[in-house]
Amino acid sequence: QVQLVESGGGLVQAGSSLRLSCAASGGAFAMYGVGWFRQAPGKEREFVAAITWNARRTSYSDSLKGRVTISRDSAKNTVWLQMNSLKPEDTAVYYCAADSRAYNVEIVTHVREYDYWGQGTQVTVSS
Repeated sequence: QVQLVESGGGLVQAGSSLRLSCAASGGAFAMYGVGWFRQAPGKEREFVAAITWNARRTSYSDSLKGRVTISRDSAKNTVWLQMNSLKPEDTAVYYCAADSRAYNVEIVTHVREYDYWGQGTQVTVSS
């Protein structure tokens, strides 16, 4: 069983940057692909970014491409999401998730394909 804890969210002004962290404990996190999702009030949870277990492939949502970077350090059991040029519409709770299919080389973008989820971290961007 993998436990995921997100951190790094906060209240920032438009144009600012944030670096979110997803720290894992238990299980075999290093073998799992990881995704970041976000959910704004009244909206469905949406894909933000994903990275394969070996970090050889990454993927980003069209709305965030060019402003976010996902990375991981398996030795530290941590995945990061660097977000730049933040906009008010980026305001949401951000979640990290792990796909328990070990050594999966395919990028996973659908909520239902992830097995483990963190509790989320709030990101609020003021105009």
